[in-house]
Amino acid sequence: MGCASSTPVEEGTTGSNPFDALPAKEKPTKQYARPKWKSQEPMTLSQLQKKREEFWDTQPHYGGDRNIWDALKAACEADQETAKLLIESAGIIVAAHDMTVCYDERGAKYELPKYVLSEPVNLAKDQ
Repeated sequence: MGCASSTPVEEGTTGSNPFDALPAKEKPTKQYARPKWKSQEPMTLSQLQKKREEFWDTQPHYGGDRNIWDALKAACEADQETAKLLIESAGIIVAAHDMTVCYDERGAKYELPKYVLSEPVNLAKDQ
């Protein structure tokens, strides 16, 4: 029995991985790209750091597991290989290739703003 949008499993697939039946371009990748973005008003690195600190201090109070928030913070501050290991070891499911939307194993949603993931392209120099 299936839902209206389900499709039968193709012959030759085991059915253990739901992404096996997807075309290659629709399969989720394990490469997490840092988003490129432009702030409305150019900000300095110190302003960006303050905004990031404010996010990490307040966001966990709106739901989700504190350990997942800590793992996401560590992954945002790490290089790509370390971030990948942190995400996999914490059981985080990355729904968007740029890590802006993630889920934990229980289904709780974690939305990350682009400013915690990367610097804007119009970053101004501190004076």
